[in-house]
Amino acid sequence: MTDYELLAVTRRSDLIESQHFGAVVALERDGSIAFSVGNPNMVVYPRSSMKPLQATAMVTVGLDLPPHLLALVCASHDGRPEHLAAASEILQRAGLDESSLGNTHDYPLDEAEHEQAIRDGKKRTPLQMNCSGKHSGMLATCVAAGWTHDESYLSPDHPLQRHITATIPSLAGEPAAHIGVDGCGAPAHAMSLVGLARAFRAVATAQPGTAAHHVAQAMTLHPEMVGGPTRDVTRLMQGVPGLVAKDGAEAVFAVGLPDGRAVALKVSDGANRARPPVMHAALTRLGVGLEKVDPATWDSPVWGHGRRVGLCVAAGPLVTS
Repeated sequence: MTDYELLAVTRRSDLIESQHFGAVVALERDGSIAFSVGNPNMVVYPRSSMKPLQATAMVTVGLDLPPHLLALVCASHDGRPEHLAAASEILQRAGLDESSLGNTHDYPLDEAEHEQAIRDGKKRTPLQMNCSGKHSGMLATCVAAGWTHDESYLSPDHPLQRHITATIPSLAGEPAAHIGVDGCGAPAHAMSLVGLARAFRAVATAQPGTAAHHVAQAMTLHPEMVGGPTRDVTRLMQGVPGLVAKDGAEAVFAVGLPDGRAVALKVSDGANRARPPVMHAALTRLGVGLEKVDPATWDSPVWGHGRRVGLCVAAGPLVTS
């Protein structure tokens, strides 16, 4: 089986400029594979799509936050004021502050907030970085569990990270295939694409009172904390009640629904512009109602001299089978 197959094309002025290959797997309500394009067993780095899994592990060992703050632990946030305030509150609840954060220094992910930070003379900081919610949650978990909360919390051998690694099989149905280093400095677990889909299914269908259910409820109640007002991940959760979604760097996207259906995808060239239309095509083929989702969620325009001159759209076996 070929690991990657054609998933999308980008057209500029009526001519195909780029082709995007990748893999998609969708699960039925009972957890069986509904369809796949490419190799569903190929090993990928979920990157930030791991955050709901990491947050689930944190809750099992004592992380106790109100839903809007727990949602931020699962976020690759825009760095808007509400996001930075929430990350600061998580730290303060644990008796910590921004100086405890060990993640990468950066500007906000949101372009307008990024530019405003520069106009205000601000430097890159770990709080502004899109993973500061996750790292604040990790530090708060360490405090709650009585573990060291210095920069060693980023080591795969730290008790927190060992616990996260040990939690993965209960959600994904398989152990981590590999552990690398993520862009924020935390361990980056790798797993099969179908394992990622199973993990999101497990979170979305978790029983009330469980750690995974707390995470799912937080994300679906506060999707604006998981991304931002113009982000596809936020708009998708706002439009489909109960759907848990998380995007990841290098064009990873995973969703789980409370009825048991799930989708995970990876675009091989890491082109995020292909991710929204491919997810739309996969959810449509799976029979998920998307009528209430803002159409802008799926829009991946191509620009030429400040105007739209093309579009990235799903293509290949995903839409022709």
